[in-house]
Amino acid sequence: MRRDLCDGVGIARLLNATLLVPHFDGAAYWNDTSGFADIFDVDYFIQRTKGFVRVVKELPQTLTQVKPVFINCRKRKDPFDYIEEVLPLLKKHKVIRILPAASQRPDRYPLFAKSARCQACYGAIRLVKNLEQQAELMIKKLPRPFLTLHLRFEPDMIAYSQCMYPSLSIESIKAVDAVRDSRNAFTGDTELAWRKRGKCLLTPSDVAFIFQALHIPKDMPIYMATGDGILEKEGFTSVYTNTFTKSTLLDEESLDLLKGNSKAALDYHIAVQSDYYIATMFGNMEKMVMPMRVLRNNYNSLLLKKKEFTNATLRGLNASALKKLMWQCHKKAFVTGKGLALPDCFCEENL
Repeated sequence: MRRDLCDGVGIARLLNATLLVPHFDGAAYWNDTSGFADIFDVDYFIQRTKGFVRVVKELPQTLTQVKPVFINCRKRKDPFDYIEEVLPLLKKHKVIRILPAASQRPDRYPLFAKSARCQACYGAIRLVKNLEQQAELMIKKLPRPFLTLHLRFEPDMIAYSQCMYPSLSIESIKAVDAVRDSRNAFTGDTELAWRKRGKCLLTPSDVAFIFQALHIPKDMPIYMATGDGILEKEGFTSVYTNTFTKSTLLDEESLDLLKGNSKAALDYHIAVQSDYYIATMFGNMEKMVMPMRVLRNNYNSLLLKKKEFTNATLRGLNASALKKLMWQCHKKAFVTGKGLALPDCFCEENL
């Protein structure tokens, strides 16, 4: 959501258009109906983007009866130009809703559009006061220094990976099958080739093993920035017992008030502020958290190398050799910001 918002500001500047405060598509994330103003500080966003792009909370009276025309650019794979293909539609219909093109190269934007996009992402977005205060209270409860772990092993993520996980319990298998839909797990040579490409998730037990290989103390305070329903979590927490979650840091009443968007917002804020950050896959969270940490001069972020781990286990390395390999391939792999979200916002010489 945050990434798309940054793209939206860049596109609005590119088209010299006024941007209406974005509306979240609740169905696209966690079936959450919260709006932009429930998560982000709207007035701050408008004030901080002033001079880059004009942002309004509501359509002017002259356009309130105009039905916005939806333009879906997301699945365009060919070279795509917003000025050539979207601007004429904007001029014709006056009001449009747009889903940015995944294939568009923002690094090819003119400098004025790049600047607007970077300002939106790194200078104009902050949480509403109550969420920010809640996140700060949670941080104060965490012993310093602490590590944030973004562990992905939810039923839908397992189903989406289309990999086989023989060690899953019967209860976990049922949870995955319930959300699998048409994404059946690959088998045979197809599954093996997929696994060798590093497409399979690290299990909580795998993560605990890699943590030990990286000499992370077992009593290290770890905040688990995870969604609901992480499977086989005890594979990690039985080894690293000093773990914290939203449910251990918040009272029941506060927890009940949180929805999907606000839970993710708390995880994001804590991840940015934490002393160390480790992720088990390179997803949207990492694309926003890691460069924001770089902006704060914190380079202690690490993306676990699941491809190297998987191929080493397939070769049958024993535990000792596997730990040594994991240490060797991770020890110089701290994130610098290159290859992450909006890399053109950073000066190469400062990385």
